[in-house]
Amino acid sequence: MDVNEFEGLISRLTGEIAGAALGGALEAHLNADHGPGSATFEAIFSACQTGIRDGWLCNREGGGIRYGRVLKATDATHGFSVDVVDMENVVGPHHVHPNGEIDLIMPLTDGARFDACPAGWCVYEPGSGHRPTVSEGRALVLYLLPQGAIEFTPATA
Repeated sequence: MDVNEFEGLISRLTGEIAGAALGGALEAHLNADHGPGSATFEAIFSACQTGIRDGWLCNREGGGIRYGRVLKATDATHGFSVDVVDMENVVGPHHVHPNGEIDLIMPLTDGARFDACPAGWCVYEPGSGHRPTVSEGRALVLYLLPQGAIEFTPATA
């Protein structure tokens, strides 16, 4: 697995969801068809672990979080950028999702949660914001951002 193969893997998924409204219906679809135990989930999880091992994924670190933008938003990814973070019992910087955010939660520690969600998909609607939080262990989280849009902001309560 390398970056080009990873792009192909992600492209198959983003081609399926391109144009879908970001919200509860998309989250339910992703968890039903591509959730834990599915071929898609397992392939992405394995690819992320390989990318970290080989140094092309999560190759930056700050605030106790390993991270990195793997793919920019292009036609190949149907307008989604792809970031992956490796977090362990940490709260990340507050940010807003102008166009929404689609997260794939891949626990490395049994029971690890991202924003209180277990393994699987979590979808944030356009205009939402949060402080990404991994609790109860360590997890990889893959972020799909429409048009790569994210705005880091001062933390809010």
